[in-house]
Amino acid sequence: MFTLTEVASLNDIQPTYRILKPWWDVFMDYLGLVMLMLAIFAMTMQITKDQVACLPYLENQEEASATKLNLFPQQSAPDASSSPATEATVVTSIPYATKDVTDEAIHELHIGHQQTAVVAEKYVNQPQPTGVKTNLDFQQYVFVNQICYHVALPWYSKYFPYLTLIHTIVLMVSSNFWFKYPKTSSKIEHFVSILGRCFESPWTTKALSETACEDSEENKQRFTGTSSALKQVSLEGKDENTSVSPSTPMLGVTFSADKPVVEVPSSMTILDKKDGEQAKALFEKVRKFRAHVEDSDFIYKLYVAQTAVKTVKFILILCYTSTFLAEIKFTHDCKPDVKQLTGYSRFFCTHNMAFMLNKLLVTYMALILIYGMTCLYSLFWVFRRPLKEYSFEKVREESSFSDIPDVKNDFAFLLHMVDQYDQLYSKRFGVFLSEVSENKLREISLNHEWTFEKLRQLVTRNAQDQQELHLFMLSGLPNAVFDLTDLEVLRLELIPEVRFSAKVSQMTSLQELHLCHCPAKVEQTGFAFLRDHLRCLHVKFTDVAEIPTWVYLLRNLRELNLIGNLSSENNKMIGLESMRDLRHLKTLCLKSNLTKIPTSITDLSPHLIKLVVHNDGTKLLVLNSLKKMTNLIDLELHNCELERIPHAIFSLANLQELDLKSNNIRTIEEIISLQHLRRLTCLKLWHNKIITISSSIGQVKSLETLHLSHNKLEALPPALFTLPKLRHLDVSHNSITVLPPDVGLLQSLQQLAINSNKLEALPKPLFRCNKLKVLCLGHNALTVLPETVGQLVQLTQLELKGNCLDRLPAQLGNCRLLRKNGLVVEDHLFDTLPVDVKESISRDTNTSFTSGL
Repeated sequence: MFTLTEVASLNDIQPTYRILKPWWDVFMDYLGLVMLMLAIFAMTMQITKDQVACLPYLENQEEASATKLNLFPQQSAPDASSSPATEATVVTSIPYATKDVTDEAIHELHIGHQQTAVVAEKYVNQPQPTGVKTNLDFQQYVFVNQICYHVALPWYSKYFPYLTLIHTIVLMVSSNFWFKYPKTSSKIEHFVSILGRCFESPWTTKALSETACEDSEENKQRFTGTSSALKQVSLEGKDENTSVSPSTPMLGVTFSADKPVVEVPSSMTILDKKDGEQAKALFEKVRKFRAHVEDSDFIYKLYVAQTAVKTVKFILILCYTSTFLAEIKFTHDCKPDVKQLTGYSRFFCTHNMAFMLNKLLVTYMALILIYGMTCLYSLFWVFRRPLKEYSFEKVREESSFSDIPDVKNDFAFLLHMVDQYDQLYSKRFGVFLSEVSENKLREISLNHEWTFEKLRQLVTRNAQDQQELHLFMLSGLPNAVFDLTDLEVLRLELIPEVRFSAKVSQMTSLQELHLCHCPAKVEQTGFAFLRDHLRCLHVKFTDVAEIPTWVYLLRNLRELNLIGNLSSENNKMIGLESMRDLRHLKTLCLKSNLTKIPTSITDLSPHLIKLVVHNDGTKLLVLNSLKKMTNLIDLELHNCELERIPHAIFSLANLQELDLKSNNIRTIEEIISLQHLRRLTCLKLWHNKIITISSSIGQVKSLETLHLSHNKLEALPPALFTLPKLRHLDVSHNSITVLPPDVGLLQSLQQLAINSNKLEALPKPLFRCNKLKVLCLGHNALTVLPETVGQLVQLTQLELKGNCLDRLPAQLGNCRLLRKNGLVVEDHLFDTLPVDVKESISRDTNTSFTSGL
């Protein structure tokens, strides 16, 4: 026999699941336990004491006379009137089982026929037995009782305890099936685990306590306390002694509630590192769990289904059990087919457990009725409320976390069930659904990790000798950055949440800011400082909508670089119309995939002096708007798939530098039109497909720098060497075989790069260019370096590597400014120089190196 404890384990759900059991489920569990105890009690009583007792019916006088049989063989009786033995003979017909016959009398009855009269005479004076006399012995009664138990007793009287047990187990299983079913139990277990951790997390307590303090008057004053005490927070900008409105807006972001933006001092908000990491993990778990559960309502449907099953089960039990209530009787009429064995065909039986079973059945029906009423209430609750939607409106009103989203489907249903246990669970759980809360935690952890000393160690000097700080892939912008008051350049890359508080006004030296995939928000006070002090801004983005709107309001900005997708269909979204407020903007760099120059750029024409368009291989078709930018000095059109020099450029009278790098320009016949650009000094046509240079290039007398490298030139026109002001000429990486002697006419030439061509010899007039400082001749087919190279007394850099030279002329020693690090040549050729020349070049280098140390 199993114990009550073993059966009760069927209802043993993990204690943690109790938060998902409303009061009616708990009540039904207790009812189920009582019904289970009742069933086990009934079973125990029935197994140990259940039985029937039967007596035969004597239906007529003949049958009654037939029962008066002698226990022994009978002889012929004498005449009734002759002897009193007749009366003794009647006595011998008494069954041996009557209570008035003793064992001694029974023994004497066996003496024999001869002693019958003596025995009868001995007991003639004893009282005669009363009642019906039968001839059934004990074993026959046992047999008849067993037969009648199975024949006459109603089945419900025999199996009532077992049915009660089955019904109770079914109801218990139905109550907790959603905790066991694989598709729901995993989600429920995960939810309960996360909910418990969210409830106990120190971050939850801290966030809610700080929220409660934000609306109090005491929040306006900062005070120092112990690390375990609840901390007050103050409005941002308090340290600067500036008057900031409690509802200071953040440019580029919209608030759904007028809550003050607060700054939590790092000394007051340091969480234990382990607690902080656990809180971060909880935010991630909640986010993933919501995405996993919110798209389905299976848990809700299963709960409704099991509640409906319990209700239907209650109705069925109540209906058919009530019909059997009258069948449980104490007396029963039994007609077994045992007459050939006992001599009787009908028996009158009593059931000793009838009264007990009747009372137990009434009790069970009462419990079932209460259970059913509870089921009906739970169904009413399920269908009365929209359980597949859950709103945190009350939590949003009570806290500053106004961004807590409403949830739906199974996520909402689980939260509704939790509310039946304790609404505080949902309130504390909502903290981990808020992005504001997550950002605040991230900010606290960030400020704790990135201290002022650590950031100071990362400050470096860039090529412009400016103090620069580069922060990469942080969770936010540490507050300690604003304490670097001498920082000049700030680079922020892949930081998902950048917020410039009022403390940015401390960075009085900040002039250049880089935002690479960093959505940035700025407070009003901080924006006022950036508007007046920021000079250079670089913004790299994926979509144009990521450009902060406050960028177009920086009126003192000198240089703006926008790097990202600015395709033609998004031109209207660029917001360049707002650039009218950039009154001091001088340089605009657009690295994108434009098909035309936005016409709105002409709003910048009065003050824009440099325009850079790096088009990433997209063909730039429309350039007419350039004609209006008459003050433009520097123009760069890189990788725009141009096939010729755009005519719109010829209208830029003030243009000084033109860079058309990495296009598809093949011919430059229209270069003659550049002669109208009187101020043009630098022309860069490198990385194109130019085959020949028109002789009209000689008309552009103002050129000082000409870059024609990485083209397909095979010869240089003589007109090229008639440019009187040309100082820098780069024709490297072409197919030039001969350098014309006219190169000697370039008396102003200081740098000549003709490396990576097919030169076999150098003309002697080249060395008449006595102002030449840099001469790149590497990777050609030169076999001899003329001795006249010694005439280049100002030469500081000479590249000869990659030729077919056998030796170097000793006249290199006359190039007094040439150093060994400026002489790019193979080691074996350097060894061919005289010892004094090598020592002269090497000594100067070592001396400079030593002095540098």
